[in-house]
Amino acid sequence: MTTTSVRIDVPGNHLMVGLVGQHDEYLRLVEQAFPDTRVVVRGNEIAIDGPSANEVGRVFDELVSLVAAGHPLEPAGVLRSIDMVLADERPSEVLRTEVLRPSRGAAVRPKSAGQKRYVDAIGDNVITFGVGPAGTGKSWLAVAMAVRALQAKEVDRIILTRPAVEAGERLGFLPGDLMAKVDPYLRPLYDALHDMVGSEGAARLLERNAVEVAPLAFMRGRTLNSSFIILDEAQNTTPEQMKMFLTRIGFGSRAVVTGDVTQVDVAGGRSGLAGLEQLIGGIDGMAFVHLGSRDVVRHRIVADIVDAYDRAGMGPTPSADEGRA
Repeated sequence: MTTTSVRIDVPGNHLMVGLVGQHDEYLRLVEQAFPDTRVVVRGNEIAIDGPSANEVGRVFDELVSLVAAGHPLEPAGVLRSIDMVLADERPSEVLRTEVLRPSRGAAVRPKSAGQKRYVDAIGDNVITFGVGPAGTGKSWLAVAMAVRALQAKEVDRIILTRPAVEAGERLGFLPGDLMAKVDPYLRPLYDALHDMVGSEGAARLLERNAVEVAPLAFMRGRTLNSSFIILDEAQNTTPEQMKMFLTRIGFGSRAVVTGDVTQVDVAGGRSGLAGLEQLIGGIDGMAFVHLGSRDVVRHRIVADIVDAYDRAGMGPTPSADEGRA
């Protein structure tokens, strides 16, 4: 087994605490990921020796770039950076991309290479499909891109919609009027909007109709101009509903369709999202972005659960042109 030696000079002692973490927490995470390689820190020099020294060196090069740019590290981000380097990706490019700076809290940024491809596709296309398992940020990033477009006056309004599919409890049995009945289905989109602009900001946008939240059935017969439209949980549309939605897109509008084809609740299992890429994937101005377990940004156990289902043959079936976007 070949042993390699690499030396990393950190430009300034002031960066070292942010780089290795309190009590060397981040340094330990790197050592655990590459147990065959020895890492020694002396002053502002990092000495790396072992079979994986080149990979560890690239990890530290990327982490130094992030810390030097003022991007604070945290354990999950360090682990994602290691995964990206092993996949020959550049975490310094991914994690420094700013999608939106909310009214409070940290800036919204992609946290994986797949998420960056997703937000880039939304910016470059009229219709973008984000397909992937729970926890990959499909809806969250779509709402962030919608708020950014509204603030930049690229669109006049945001429209958030989902199919009101019954998953265990019938809609008619729920209390209240129609909007009260569909509110539980739309709540995740409300929550994301509140996180982006705050509760008061969201209320103001809703009051002046800059944001419209409605079940998918309300889209029929409309032409949506100068709008940023998000169709969430699209795996629960029927093929007829999906066609209806896609033909609502008007001038100056942009649409994002999100879904997880492994969680279909629509009656009969006839999902309007399944097989759609083969049907319309070649149309100009349209992109399909597939996210996977490496893009899960919830607790790491969620990624492990997704992988377990995939290994059991209960995950999505990749399309012939998956990854083209």
